[in-house]
Amino acid sequence: MSGLIALLDDVAGIAKVAAASIDDVAGQAAKAGAKAAGAVIDDAAVTPKYVQGFRADRELPIVGKIAWGSIKNKLLILLPVAMLLSTFAPWAIAPLLMLGGSYLCFEGAEKIWHALFPHEHTWDHAEHDEGDPTHLEETKVAGAIKTDFILSAEIMTIALSAIPPSNIYMKTATLAVVAVGITVAVYGSVALIVKADDLGLLMSNKGRMGITRAVGRGIVKAMPGFMKLLTVVGTAAMLWVGGNIVVHGLHEMGWHPIYEFIHHAAESAAHAVGEGWAGIVGWAVTAGLDGVFGFVLGLLLIPLATRVIGPIWGAVFKGKA
Repeated sequence: MSGLIALLDDVAGIAKVAAASIDDVAGQAAKAGAKAAGAVIDDAAVTPKYVQGFRADRELPIVGKIAWGSIKNKLLILLPVAMLLSTFAPWAIAPLLMLGGSYLCFEGAEKIWHALFPHEHTWDHAEHDEGDPTHLEETKVAGAIKTDFILSAEIMTIALSAIPPSNIYMKTATLAVVAVGITVAVYGSVALIVKADDLGLLMSNKGRMGITRAVGRGIVKAMPGFMKLLTVVGTAAMLWVGGNIVVHGLHEMGWHPIYEFIHHAAESAAHAVGEGWAGIVGWAVTAGLDGVFGFVLGLLLIPLATRVIGPIWGAVFKGKA
């Protein structure tokens, strides 16, 4: 009996350790995922465009295919690569973060440039799609998964850099939770967004009560504006996060002027408004200046992307088509 009690006590101790480890993984995953907010918002903002032009009954299957491709990107390719980098080349994480941050800056600036000058070709804009719907769907899904790979790489790298020092098992588990959690959140949100207008139309036509029909009409009318707002928020998030990553990377590499300018500007603004609003104002100034820096950097990268990287990218992937 005493041996059985001792065994049960050991099992209880192991269960406590396991529960604590799960709690640590969940907590670290939440913090690491929050650090990647800008890329996550952009992922959610970009994906709905890939279902435009398809029948309503194909929207959710297309989102599901893209989500499955995203899961495979993160778990089968990016997670092992992240663990190898963390174990054998941790020095490479910061430069990769800066590279990803620069890409976010370019994407944000390119969207603004394209909005201002819509007739100018910038980066890999698809031509008008025609032909067999099945082939068109496969092409759209493949393009979305390629875009997701780049954004997922940035998300996983940011998350990896945000994980506190720990063993490889804890890091792997945390990144796996981040990968699955962010994918579910992003593509679950995308599914709700792309079907919201259908839900509104159903409510407006089939609702038994006047208020139900009115809400349905409101949803249908609001969705175009909401999609534009989502694009604006996603673009701002890209510039803010991308600029912040590059500024901090330069600071860590020993080049401090931009970081110190932003830091001093945020401190001065915080002191000017007093303690009650100091935190919010300081954060807003920092995010705003990071975004301005990200926009300027992105503008500088547009010629490089369109004249060098874009033609190479197109030649490689069209050659494989």
